[in-house]
Amino acid sequence: MKNSIMTVMKKEFTRFFTDRRMVLTTLIMPGLMIYLLYSFMGSGLSSQFGSSEDHVTSIYVENLPDSLKNLAGGEAPVVFQHITESETQQALKALQDTEEGYDLVAVFPEEFDAQTAAYDVASDTQAPAVKLYYNSTDTDSQSAYNMMRDLLDAYESSLANKFDVNPGDEAYDMATDEDLSAQVFSMMVPMLLMVFLFSGCMAVAPESIAGEKERGTIATLLVTPVKRSHLAIGKIISLSVIAILSGLSSFMGTMLSLPKLMGEQENVNASVYGIDDYALTLFVILSTVLVIITIVSIISAFAKNVKEATGWVTPVMIISMLLGVTSMVESLCMTEPVWYFIPLYNSVQSMNGIFSMEPNLVNIIVTVIANVGYAGIGVFVLAKMFDNEKVMFSK
Repeated sequence: MKNSIMTVMKKEFTRFFTDRRMVLTTLIMPGLMIYLLYSFMGSGLSSQFGSSEDHVTSIYVENLPDSLKNLAGGEAPVVFQHITESETQQALKALQDTEEGYDLVAVFPEEFDAQTAAYDVASDTQAPAVKLYYNSTDTDSQSAYNMMRDLLDAYESSLANKFDVNPGDEAYDMATDEDLSAQVFSMMVPMLLMVFLFSGCMAVAPESIAGEKERGTIATLLVTPVKRSHLAIGKIISLSVIAILSGLSSFMGTMLSLPKLMGEQENVNASVYGIDDYALTLFVILSTVLVIITIVSIISAFAKNVKEATGWVTPVMIISMLLGVTSMVESLCMTEPVWYFIPLYNSVQSMNGIFSMEPNLVNIIVTVIANVGYAGIGVFVLAKMFDNEKVMFSK
């Protein structure tokens, strides 16, 4: 049994690793493309929602009150340009056309300081209104608006400072860096891993079974003295190893690019997890790949060619992606062991518990045992399909 299984595995590894294009597209390109994509996404989002460091914010103000003339706009350099009522429309037109040098137009009522001093909150009269005009499609204009709004909010609070909220430099957020990292990783990584593992399985399994049916080489393999069960086991193990390597490539690309995607947040990093966490994750991943590769192999054995196999596998991949999203919805995260007999869902929830730094060993054990059991059933079904000539030689 051992020799026959090893022979099948050696054949599959030789077929895969001697094909440079397959190695490139399956092992190298996924991680590289994900790293580049997420890195560019992070840089793009940072530039989209952040103002340039060397940009001088230009705010055109009508009736700038004396009380605000000496207020600075934070760390970024700000220049207040005084304009008259007649120049306001011209400034608004320039702001609408996103002309350089026009970030914000602020219109204060005349005698603003006197009106605010005389205003009674208990009265029915309208409070002095300040109008801030900006262009949300311009990142510098959006930043200028946020800065000016915060400045005015702070000034308004200072006019009637009855009490302070969270004064001083004391830390009021009780969440630790470990808590923040766990929150981010537990929401994103389980879903991403399911997508990566399924993609890796789809890249190798249809070609190994449906591809051999399409090329006619499966007939040569079936007439050998190798038992059909040994053939099924050898294919599933070898394809699982290749799929894991593909998934690890994508996983490494994600982990390396995640800090850039999160905007270089120092408090989000994978160093909060220990060896035991990664070991538990590895057991879950190994058992999950066995289930996925078995499902894809069975579907590929039914299909007549690679194209048909890919078409049938796609809906299953969509289902696995939907199950991956359950890690983001707290109400869908079950803790009772009975839920961990559901394939794929149990893997997502187990990884969610691990990355939340609250692993449930009972549920993880149930997940691994259930996945191995489902893989064993799948091997039995695949072996029976190999014995069925109508299935293996269908045209």
